[in-house]
Amino acid sequence: MRHFGHLSPQVRRELFHKEPAEFSSQSPARLLSVALGATLYSPATRPRLADDVLKQARRGVVSMVLCLEDSIDDAEVPGAEENLVRQFAELAAVPAAGSTEPPLLFVRVREPAQITSLVRRLGPSTRLLSGFVLPKFTEERGIPFLEALTAAEADCGRRLFAMPVLESPDLLHLETRVETLTGIARTVDKYRDRVLALRLGVTDFCSAYGLRRSPDMTAYDVQIVASVIADVVNVLGRADGTGFTVTGPVWEYFRLQERMFKPQLRQSPFTGRAEELRAALIEHDMDGLLREIDLDRANGLQGKTCIHPSHVAPVHALSVVSHEEFSDATDILRPERCGGGVLRSAYTNKMNEVKPHRAWAERTLLRAEAFGVAREGVGFVELLAAGSI
Repeated sequence: MRHFGHLSPQVRRELFHKEPAEFSSQSPARLLSVALGATLYSPATRPRLADDVLKQARRGVVSMVLCLEDSIDDAEVPGAEENLVRQFAELAAVPAAGSTEPPLLFVRVREPAQITSLVRRLGPSTRLLSGFVLPKFTEERGIPFLEALTAAEADCGRRLFAMPVLESPDLLHLETRVETLTGIARTVDKYRDRVLALRLGVTDFCSAYGLRRSPDMTAYDVQIVASVIADVVNVLGRADGTGFTVTGPVWEYFRLQERMFKPQLRQSPFTGRAEELRAALIEHDMDGLLREIDLDRANGLQGKTCIHPSHVAPVHALSVVSHEEFSDATDILRPERCGGGVLRSAYTNKMNEVKPHRAWAERTLLRAEAFGVAREGVGFVELLAAGSI
Protein backbone atom coordinates (compact mmCIF):
# COMPACT_ATOMS: atom_id res chain seq x y z
CA MET A 1 0.00 0.00 0.00
CA ARG A 2 1.00 3.63 -0.28
CA HIS A 3 -0.45 7.02 0.52
CA PHE A 4 -2.34 8.53 -2.41
CA GLY A 5 -2.24 5.10 -4.03
CA HIS A 6 -5.95 5.50 -4.82
CA LEU A 7 -5.00 8.20 -7.34
CA SER A 8 -3.95 7.38 -10.87
CA PRO A 9 -0.21 7.28 -11.65
CA GLN A 10 -0.62 10.31 -13.89
CA VAL A 11 -2.22 12.40 -11.15
CA ARG A 12 0.50 11.37 -8.72
CA ARG A 13 3.20 12.40 -11.19
CA GLU A 14 1.58 15.81 -11.52
CA LEU A 15 1.43 16.30 -7.73
CA PHE A 16 4.66 14.81 -6.46
CA HIS A 17 8.33 15.66 -6.84
CA LYS A 18 8.95 12.40 -4.95
CA GLU A 19 6.05 9.95 -4.65
CA PRO A 20 5.14 8.24 -1.35
CA ALA A 21 6.92 4.94 -0.81
CA GLU A 22 5.14 1.61 -0.80
CA PHE A 23 4.89 -0.12 2.57
CA SER A 24 3.19 -3.10 4.19
CA SER A 25 2.40 -4.41 7.66
CA GLN A 26 5.89 -5.95 7.63
CA SER A 27 7.72 -2.68 6.96
CA PRO A 28 10.05 -1.25 9.62
CA ALA A 29 8.20 0.13 12.63
CA ARG A 30 9.92 3.50 12.28
CA LEU A 31 8.27 4.02 8.88
CA LEU A 32 4.92 2.50 9.84
CA SER A 33 4.53 4.74 12.88
CA VAL A 34 4.67 7.81 10.64
CA ALA A 35 2.75 6.22 7.75
CA LEU A 36 -0.30 5.57 9.97
CA GLY A 37 -1.57 8.99 8.91
CA ALA A 38 -5.28 9.45 9.55
CA THR A 39 -6.23 6.39 11.60
CA LEU A 40 -9.96 5.87 11.09
CA TYR A 41 -11.95 4.40 13.97
CA SER A 42 -15.01 2.21 13.39
CA PRO A 43 -17.24 0.34 15.88
CA ALA A 44 -16.70 -3.42 15.62
CA THR A 45 -20.48 -3.88 15.61
CA ARG A 46 -20.96 -2.74 12.01
CA PRO A 47 -22.72 -5.58 10.13
CA ARG A 48 -20.83 -4.94 6.86
CA LEU A 49 -17.51 -4.12 8.46
CA ALA A 50 -15.42 -6.02 5.88
CA ASP A 51 -17.04 -4.08 3.04
CA ASP A 52 -16.56 -0.82 4.95
CA VAL A 53 -12.85 -1.55 5.43
CA LEU A 54 -12.29 -2.19 1.74
CA LYS A 55 -14.35 0.85 0.74
CA GLN A 56 -12.23 3.11 2.93
CA ALA A 57 -9.03 1.56 1.55
CA ARG A 58 -10.20 2.49 -1.95
CA ARG A 59 -10.59 6.07 -0.71
CA GLY A 60 -7.04 6.33 0.60
CA VAL A 61 -7.30 5.10 4.21
CA VAL A 62 -4.19 3.14 5.22
CA SER A 63 -4.87 2.47 8.93
CA MET A 64 -8.07 1.63 10.83
CA VAL A 65 -9.01 0.78 14.40
CA LEU A 66 -11.95 -1.57 14.91
CA CYS A 67 -13.28 -0.64 18.32
CA LEU A 68 -14.57 -2.90 21.09
CA GLU A 69 -14.28 -0.20 23.74
CA ASP A 70 -15.92 3.22 24.18
CA SER A 71 -17.68 3.30 20.80
CA ILE A 72 -20.01 0.42 21.73
CA ASP A 73 -22.34 -0.33 24.62
CA ASP A 74 -21.11 -2.71 27.34
CA ALA A 75 -23.84 -5.19 26.47
CA GLU A 76 -22.71 -5.28 22.82
CA VAL A 77 -19.20 -6.60 23.49
CA PRO A 78 -19.81 -10.37 23.02
CA GLY A 79 -21.70 -9.77 19.78
CA ALA A 80 -19.07 -7.31 18.58
CA GLU A 81 -16.30 -9.86 19.16
CA GLU A 82 -18.22 -12.48 17.18
CA ASN A 83 -18.81 -9.97 14.39
CA LEU A 84 -15.13 -9.02 14.35
CA VAL A 85 -14.02 -12.64 13.95
CA ARG A 86 -16.59 -13.19 11.19
CA GLN A 87 -15.63 -9.99 9.32
CA PHE A 88 -11.90 -10.78 9.49
CA ALA A 89 -12.61 -14.20 7.98
CA GLU A 90 -14.61 -12.51 5.23
CA LEU A 91 -11.72 -10.12 4.51
CA ALA A 92 -9.24 -13.00 4.47
CA ALA A 93 -11.39 -14.84 1.92
CA VAL A 94 -11.24 -11.96 -0.61
CA PRO A 95 -9.14 -13.14 -3.59
CA ALA A 96 -5.72 -11.50 -3.62
CA ALA A 97 -5.58 -10.99 -7.38
CA GLY A 98 -7.02 -7.66 -8.45
CA SER A 99 -8.52 -6.88 -5.04
CA THR A 100 -8.10 -3.85 -2.82
CA GLU A 101 -5.53 -4.42 -0.09
CA PRO A 102 -6.98 -3.82 3.40
CA PRO A 103 -5.45 -1.05 5.51
CA LEU A 104 -3.34 -1.72 8.57
CA LEU A 105 -5.96 -3.07 10.99
CA PHE A 106 -5.87 -2.68 14.77
CA VAL A 107 -8.43 -3.76 17.37
CA ARG A 108 -9.16 -1.58 20.37
CA VAL A 109 -9.83 -3.89 23.30
CA ARG A 110 -11.11 -3.36 26.83
CA GLU A 111 -9.23 -6.01 28.78
CA PRO A 112 -5.93 -7.90 28.33
CA ALA A 113 -7.69 -11.28 28.07
CA GLN A 114 -9.42 -10.11 24.88
CA ILE A 115 -6.05 -9.96 23.09
CA THR A 116 -5.17 -13.63 23.48
CA SER A 117 -8.78 -14.73 23.04
CA LEU A 118 -9.27 -12.81 19.81
CA VAL A 119 -5.99 -13.99 18.30
CA ARG A 120 -6.99 -17.60 18.94
CA ARG A 121 -10.47 -17.05 17.51
CA LEU A 122 -9.19 -15.20 14.45
CA GLY A 123 -7.01 -18.15 13.46
CA PRO A 124 -5.52 -17.81 9.96
CA SER A 125 -7.13 -14.39 9.43
CA THR A 126 -4.74 -13.01 12.07
CA ARG A 127 -2.47 -12.32 9.09
CA LEU A 128 -4.63 -9.22 8.48
CA LEU A 129 -4.17 -7.94 12.05
CA SER A 130 -1.43 -5.38 12.72
CA GLY A 131 -2.01 -5.08 16.46
CA PHE A 132 -4.10 -3.74 19.31
CA VAL A 133 -5.00 -0.35 20.76
CA LEU A 134 -4.69 -0.33 24.55
CA PRO A 135 -7.07 2.04 26.38
CA LYS A 136 -6.45 4.16 29.48
CA PHE A 137 -2.82 3.19 29.50
CA THR A 138 -0.73 3.57 32.64
CA GLU A 139 2.14 1.49 34.00
CA GLU A 140 -0.20 -0.52 36.23
CA ARG A 141 -2.83 -1.10 33.55
CA GLY A 142 -0.42 -1.34 30.64
CA ILE A 143 1.84 -4.18 31.72
CA PRO A 144 -0.92 -6.86 31.64
CA PHE A 145 -1.95 -5.66 28.16
CA LEU A 146 1.62 -5.86 26.87
CA GLU A 147 2.19 -9.26 28.47
CA ALA A 148 -0.97 -10.51 26.75
CA LEU A 149 0.28 -9.09 23.45
CA THR A 150 3.58 -10.93 23.88
CA ALA A 151 1.70 -14.18 24.51
CA ALA A 152 -0.54 -13.59 21.49
CA GLU A 153 2.51 -13.02 19.28
CA ALA A 154 3.91 -16.37 20.39
CA ASP A 155 0.58 -18.07 19.68
CA CYS A 156 0.15 -16.72 16.15
CA GLY A 157 3.81 -16.53 15.14
CA ARG A 158 3.65 -13.01 13.68
CA ARG A 159 4.53 -9.47 14.76
CA LEU A 160 1.76 -7.58 16.55
CA PHE A 161 2.03 -3.94 17.56
CA ALA A 162 0.59 -2.06 20.52
CA MET A 163 -0.76 1.48 20.39
CA PRO A 164 -1.35 2.65 23.98
CA VAL A 165 -3.92 5.41 24.46
CA LEU A 166 -2.87 8.05 26.98
CA GLU A 167 -6.17 9.19 28.48
CA SER A 168 -6.12 8.37 32.19
CA PRO A 169 -7.16 11.07 34.71
CA ASP A 170 -3.90 10.32 36.54
CA LEU A 171 -2.09 11.72 33.53
CA LEU A 172 -4.28 14.82 33.51
CA HIS A 173 -4.21 15.68 37.23
CA LEU A 174 -1.22 17.81 38.13
CA GLU A 175 -0.40 16.01 41.40
CA THR A 176 -0.04 12.61 39.67
CA ARG A 177 1.13 13.62 36.20
CA VAL A 178 4.89 13.30 36.59
CA GLU A 179 4.68 9.94 38.36
CA THR A 180 2.20 8.61 35.77
CA LEU A 181 4.28 9.83 32.83
CA THR A 182 7.43 8.33 34.34
CA GLY A 183 5.69 4.98 34.78
CA ILE A 184 4.35 5.03 31.21
CA ALA A 185 7.82 5.87 29.88
CA ARG A 186 9.34 3.01 31.86
CA THR A 187 6.74 0.55 30.53
CA VAL A 188 6.81 1.47 26.86
CA ASP A 189 10.60 1.54 26.87
CA LYS A 190 10.67 -2.03 28.18
CA TYR A 191 8.36 -3.11 25.33
CA ARG A 192 9.81 -0.68 22.78
CA ASP A 193 9.88 -3.21 19.92
CA ARG A 194 6.12 -3.72 20.23
CA VAL A 195 4.96 -0.12 20.75
CA LEU A 196 4.23 1.40 17.34
CA ALA A 197 2.83 4.76 18.45
CA LEU A 198 1.22 6.50 21.41
CA ARG A 199 -2.27 7.94 20.95
CA LEU A 200 -3.77 10.84 22.92
CA GLY A 201 -7.30 10.49 24.34
CA VAL A 202 -8.19 14.17 24.48
CA THR A 203 -11.95 13.50 24.73
CA ASP A 204 -11.33 11.68 28.01
CA PHE A 205 -9.11 14.54 29.21
CA CYS A 206 -11.94 17.00 28.60
CA SER A 207 -14.46 14.65 30.21
CA ALA A 208 -12.55 14.72 33.51
CA TYR A 209 -13.40 18.42 33.80
CA GLY A 210 -16.79 18.42 32.08
CA LEU A 211 -15.35 20.22 29.03
CA ARG A 212 -15.94 19.92 25.31
CA ARG A 213 -14.26 22.12 22.73
CA SER A 214 -16.40 23.73 20.04
CA PRO A 215 -15.65 23.44 16.30
CA ASP A 216 -14.23 26.97 16.47
CA MET A 217 -11.50 25.82 18.86
CA THR A 218 -8.60 23.39 18.65
CA ALA A 219 -7.32 21.15 21.42
CA TYR A 220 -4.58 23.72 21.96
CA ASP A 221 -7.14 26.39 22.90
CA VAL A 222 -8.19 24.26 25.90
CA GLN A 223 -5.28 25.07 28.15
CA ILE A 224 -5.56 22.11 30.50
CA VAL A 225 -5.44 19.77 27.48
CA ALA A 226 -2.62 21.70 25.82
CA SER A 227 -0.53 21.38 28.99
CA VAL A 228 -0.89 17.57 28.98
CA ILE A 229 0.01 17.34 25.30
CA ALA A 230 3.13 19.40 25.97
CA ASP A 231 4.18 17.18 28.88
CA VAL A 232 3.54 13.96 26.94
CA VAL A 233 5.73 15.17 24.07
CA ASN A 234 8.32 16.41 26.56
CA VAL A 235 8.72 12.97 28.13
CA LEU A 236 7.70 10.55 25.36
CA GLY A 237 8.26 12.37 22.06
CA ARG A 238 11.93 13.30 22.23
CA ALA A 239 14.08 13.24 19.10
CA ASP A 240 17.14 11.75 20.83
CA GLY A 241 16.26 8.12 20.08
CA THR A 242 14.29 7.57 23.29
CA GLY A 243 11.01 8.97 22.01
CA PHE A 244 7.98 7.51 20.24
CA THR A 245 5.60 8.73 17.58
CA VAL A 246 2.74 10.52 19.36
CA THR A 247 -0.42 10.94 17.29
CA GLY A 248 -2.80 13.89 17.21
CA PRO A 249 -6.15 13.94 19.05
CA VAL A 250 -9.52 13.22 17.49
CA TRP A 251 -11.53 15.96 15.76
CA GLU A 252 -15.16 15.41 16.76
CA TYR A 253 -17.07 17.46 14.20
CA PHE A 254 -18.21 16.59 10.68
CA ARG A 255 -21.55 18.34 10.20
CA LEU A 256 -22.61 21.94 9.84
CA GLN A 257 -22.67 23.74 13.20
CA GLU A 258 -23.70 27.25 14.12
CA ARG A 259 -20.53 29.30 13.80
CA MET A 260 -19.51 31.91 16.37
CA PHE A 261 -16.11 32.97 14.98
CA LYS A 262 -14.85 33.90 11.54
CA PRO A 263 -13.58 31.08 9.28
CA GLN A 264 -9.91 30.29 9.79
CA LEU A 265 -9.03 29.63 6.13
CA ARG A 266 -7.57 32.51 4.17
CA GLN A 267 -8.93 33.02 0.67
CA SER A 268 -5.57 33.50 -1.06
CA PRO A 269 -4.57 29.79 -1.38
CA PHE A 270 -7.98 29.04 -2.89
CA THR A 271 -8.34 30.54 -6.36
CA GLY A 272 -10.68 29.75 -9.22
CA ARG A 273 -12.54 26.47 -8.73
CA ALA A 274 -10.67 25.88 -5.46
CA GLU A 275 -12.92 28.52 -3.87
CA GLU A 276 -15.66 25.87 -3.94
CA LEU A 277 -13.38 23.59 -1.93
CA ARG A 278 -12.78 26.35 0.62
CA ALA A 279 -16.53 26.90 0.99
CA ALA A 280 -17.13 23.18 1.51
CA LEU A 281 -14.36 22.96 4.12
CA ILE A 282 -15.79 25.88 6.06
CA GLU A 283 -19.34 24.55 5.77
CA HIS A 284 -18.33 21.27 7.39
CA ASP A 285 -16.09 22.83 10.08
CA MET A 286 -12.96 21.55 8.35
CA ASP A 287 -11.16 24.87 8.76
CA GLY A 288 -10.85 24.13 12.48
CA LEU A 289 -9.57 20.63 11.69
CA LEU A 290 -6.95 22.01 9.29
CA ARG A 291 -5.72 24.44 11.91
CA GLU A 292 -5.52 21.70 14.54
CA ILE A 293 -3.53 19.43 12.17
CA ASP A 294 -1.06 22.28 11.63
CA LEU A 295 -0.78 22.81 15.38
CA ASP A 296 -0.34 19.06 15.93
CA ARG A 297 2.78 19.09 13.79
CA ALA A 298 4.10 22.28 15.38
CA ASN A 299 3.77 20.59 18.78
CA GLY A 300 5.52 17.36 17.83
CA LEU A 301 2.56 15.12 16.91
CA GLN A 302 2.20 13.08 13.73
CA GLY A 303 -0.94 11.57 12.22
CA LYS A 304 -4.37 11.83 13.80
CA THR A 305 -7.21 9.81 15.25
CA CYS A 306 -10.25 10.19 12.98
CA ILE A 307 -13.88 9.26 13.48
CA HIS A 308 -15.22 10.29 10.07
CA PRO A 309 -13.95 9.47 6.56
CA SER A 310 -14.12 13.14 5.53
CA HIS A 311 -11.22 13.87 7.92
CA VAL A 312 -8.78 11.53 6.17
CA ALA A 313 -7.94 13.61 3.08
CA PRO A 314 -7.12 16.80 5.06
CA VAL A 315 -4.79 14.89 7.40
CA HIS A 316 -2.97 13.27 4.50
CA ALA A 317 -2.78 16.43 2.39
CA LEU A 318 -1.14 18.32 5.26
CA SER A 319 1.24 15.42 5.91
CA VAL A 320 2.88 15.66 2.50
CA VAL A 321 6.30 17.32 2.71
CA SER A 322 6.46 20.55 0.75
CA HIS A 323 9.17 21.06 -1.84
CA GLU A 324 10.63 23.82 0.33
CA GLU A 325 10.77 21.59 3.45
CA PHE A 326 12.42 18.83 1.41
CA SER A 327 14.97 21.27 0.01
CA ASP A 328 15.87 22.52 3.49
CA ALA A 329 16.04 19.01 4.99
CA THR A 330 18.28 17.59 2.26
CA ASP A 331 20.59 20.61 2.46
CA ILE A 332 20.93 20.23 6.23
CA LEU A 333 21.72 16.50 5.97
CA ARG A 334 24.34 16.69 3.22
CA PRO A 335 27.46 14.74 4.32
CA GLU A 336 29.66 17.78 3.88
CA ARG A 337 27.49 19.60 6.46
CA CYS A 338 28.17 17.11 9.27
CA GLY A 339 30.48 19.57 11.00
CA GLY A 340 27.68 22.08 11.48
CA GLY A 341 27.44 25.68 10.44
CA VAL A 342 24.76 27.99 9.09
CA LEU A 343 23.51 28.27 5.51
CA ARG A 344 20.89 30.24 3.68
CA SER A 345 18.01 28.13 2.43
CA ALA A 346 17.70 27.42 -1.29
CA TYR A 347 14.43 29.38 -1.14
CA THR A 348 16.45 32.33 0.29
CA ASN A 349 13.85 33.00 2.98
CA LYS A 350 15.34 31.48 6.13
CA MET A 351 18.46 30.39 7.98
CA ASN A 352 19.21 26.66 8.23
CA GLU A 353 21.46 25.94 11.18
CA VAL A 354 22.82 22.44 10.61
CA LYS A 355 23.19 21.03 14.12
CA PRO A 356 20.00 22.44 15.77
CA HIS A 357 17.86 21.62 12.71
CA ARG A 358 19.26 18.13 12.11
CA ALA A 359 16.60 16.23 14.09
CA TRP A 360 13.86 18.18 12.31
CA ALA A 361 15.44 17.34 8.95
CA GLU A 362 15.63 13.62 9.76
CA ARG A 363 11.98 13.56 10.79
CA THR A 364 11.02 15.50 7.68
CA LEU A 365 12.72 13.00 5.36
CA LEU A 366 11.01 10.11 7.16
CA ARG A 367 7.65 11.83 6.59
CA ALA A 368 8.69 12.40 2.98
CA GLU A 369 9.21 8.66 2.59
CA ALA A 370 5.73 7.95 3.94
CA PHE A 371 3.76 10.79 2.32
CA GLY A 372 5.93 11.98 -0.54
CA VAL A 373 7.24 15.40 -1.52
CA ALA A 374 5.02 17.83 -3.39
CA ARG A 375 6.18 19.35 -6.65
CA GLU A 376 7.37 22.93 -6.48
CA GLY A 377 4.28 25.13 -6.58
CA VAL A 378 1.92 22.34 -5.43
CA GLY A 379 0.33 23.08 -2.06
CA PHE A 380 -2.13 21.44 0.29
CA VAL A 381 -5.09 22.81 -1.71
CA GLU A 382 -4.13 20.80 -4.80
CA LEU A 383 -3.31 17.74 -2.69
CA LEU A 384 -6.56 18.00 -0.77
CA ALA A 385 -8.63 18.45 -3.93
CA ALA A 386 -7.01 15.38 -5.52
CA GLY A 387 -7.12 13.25 -2.37
CA SER A 388 -10.82 13.97 -1.80
CA ILE A 389 -11.84 12.32 -5.10
